[in-house]
Amino acid sequence: MLGGGAGAFIGPVHRLAAAIASRLELVGGVFSSDPERSREAGRTLGLAAERVHGDLDALVAAESALPPDERVELVAIVTPNHLHYDAAVRALEAGFHVVCDKPPTLSLGQARDLAGRVARTGRTYALTYTYLGYPLVQEARARVAAGALGPIRRVVVEYLQGWLSRPEELGGNAQAAWRTDPARAGISGCFADIGVHAQSLVRFITGEPIVEVAAELVTHVPGRRLDDDGAALFRLAGGGRGTVTASQVCVGEANGLSIRVYGERGSLTWRQENPNELWFGWPDRPTERVIAGMASLSDAARRYTRTPPGHPEGYLEAFANIYADTAARIRDPHAPAPPGIELGVASMAFLEAVVASSGAGGRWTEVAG
Repeated sequence: MLGGGAGAFIGPVHRLAAAIASRLELVGGVFSSDPERSREAGRTLGLAAERVHGDLDALVAAESALPPDERVELVAIVTPNHLHYDAAVRALEAGFHVVCDKPPTLSLGQARDLAGRVARTGRTYALTYTYLGYPLVQEARARVAAGALGPIRRVVVEYLQGWLSRPEELGGNAQAAWRTDPARAGISGCFADIGVHAQSLVRFITGEPIVEVAAELVTHVPGRRLDDDGAALFRLAGGGRGTVTASQVCVGEANGLSIRVYGERGSLTWRQENPNELWFGWPDRPTERVIAGMASLSDAARRYTRTPPGHPEGYLEAFANIYADTAARIRDPHAPAPPGIELGVASMAFLEAVVASSGAGGRWTEVAG
């Protein structure tokens, strides 16, 4: 594991998810850019001292010197955004498989380069678009793909948080500090952090890429250097229209990710804060409530379900599903693939188009193919 030491949010999530997936074991890592803090994290996690390192080069050298059946197979990259690309390149070129937090890179050019490296090395590369790991998101995709809603007319997706409504980055909040720093977060704050999650849901559920956007990014908190709020109109490849709103300054909101998809024959609604329910609306019959664990769900949804109906599964289980798919794919190239670099390239193309559109006063801007 790269990153995820003391004070990190996402590192412990990765470790718990990998444990739930039950096919992976954490054996070493670089848990901090400070070698002593990295070693301390390794001791806390009960890892052998010789498998804990102060930088990635040392880890790669040490692991590469081990016999193939003893060395690390998979590297989890859980660092701030600006470190994702270089770490992934180093890991892939050393022969390791990769799980990485989104976004994959700081630019579309880097993402395309990374896609080429993944193809050339033949390694598995997974991105933790966590919400695609929920069973009922899989069910929504399966229903849309089967034509249940008909041609898609409109998509409404929101991701609303309130935790950055004040200048948390000035008060010692490390998570806020790097997310609002252009050198570490990249060209966008809020939209790079959570807007790409919204975009990934649109693409995954509808099966259609976003091809054009007209966007406005806003910075509400004085002195903040990146957007903390924004919205975009978008056009889908199939002709449907949509809106995406992402904000981290909506006071009172926790993690309000939701998506509504409206087709010619029906609609669906899914909310991440109530993830075990999926609602379908029809013009000529009662609204349909689908709950996780039902025997009638699609194969994809049931594969992601661990408990009977009425036993809630949530964020950690969704995260674990991505790890389980990654492990399965490493062993069997024909196993279902986790979210990968193709989705990462699409997210970076979307993000660059949103930033360009906003900078041009909201002008309609093509999303690079």
